[in-house]
Amino acid sequence: MTQLGRTGIDVFPLVLGGNTFGWTSDEASSHEVLDAFVAGGGTFIDTSDNYSAFVPGNSGGESETIIGSWLAARKNRDSVVIGTKVSIHPQFQGLAADNVAAAADASLKRLGTDYIDVYYAHRDDASTPLAETAGAFEALRKAGKIRAVALSNYTGARITEWLEIARREGYEPPAVLQPDYNLVKRLPYEREIAPVATDAGIAVVPYFALASGFLTGKYRRKEDFGEGPRQFLANQFFSDAGLAVLDVLEEVASAHAAEISTVAIAWLRGRPEVVAPIASARTVGQLPALLSSATLELTADETAALDEASARVGERQAEY
Repeated sequence: MTQLGRTGIDVFPLVLGGNTFGWTSDEASSHEVLDAFVAGGGTFIDTSDNYSAFVPGNSGGESETIIGSWLAARKNRDSVVIGTKVSIHPQFQGLAADNVAAAADASLKRLGTDYIDVYYAHRDDASTPLAETAGAFEALRKAGKIRAVALSNYTGARITEWLEIARREGYEPPAVLQPDYNLVKRLPYEREIAPVATDAGIAVVPYFALASGFLTGKYRRKEDFGEGPRQFLANQFFSDAGLAVLDVLEEVASAHAAEISTVAIAWLRGRPEVVAPIASARTVGQLPALLSSATLELTADETAALDEASARVGERQAEY
């Protein structure tokens, strides 16, 4: 277990992503994954009010509803940590104060709980004054509806602005940050966001820890990519530099008799600001490799080799 920054919340150093619930995992399969995650020591479950509105026939909130039915069946609400998000649900767009309040109440109802442990502004809303949004989150915190204010997909400059507002108004500042960050996507996080998070003592829980599956090692040739959304996202990392990262991962994994994905997440967990990476599992069979990342310790040489290989991917990103 590790501390989630200054929230006072203890968490297992791997977060289970709930984006598959109601999408590629039905309710029964999702409950099985949740059960296995908790049995393996897991505590922190991540979702969003818009999961999975991107699936034809869904309206958003399906993941929260499934998590809520699991919490009700297991009666374990106080032993797990729930994080969810606001701003892109089809019925609750943006971060205006009234929308944040209404969306939070809708999430609480779907989850079947009276509090959310970690509540994220999912995506910045430039059309709403940041002071209004920060005030809305503070109101939820004071009402006991959320325990910690959190941000996702915010630039370093906007995080700094929120922190300044919180300081000026006496609000509780953001305590958790969820960026897109992994071995083949180190920028812009390391350059623009990590310094702000470090200075402010913000806990970092990166999403896309496995780069949409690319860092599992299953995409080695163009022919390995299918037509699904995850394959489409993973395809962006297919390059000589990306494949070189997989080669180093494979060497390190072999030395530890571990899965490539285990090593990729262990590297991410070892980054200075990172508390717990986020990874999702469609089936129970995918969980062991993820859970093992919480205890795998890489040597200094292994970390350096991965750093060097992945930095070349970053150099290529910086060209565009």
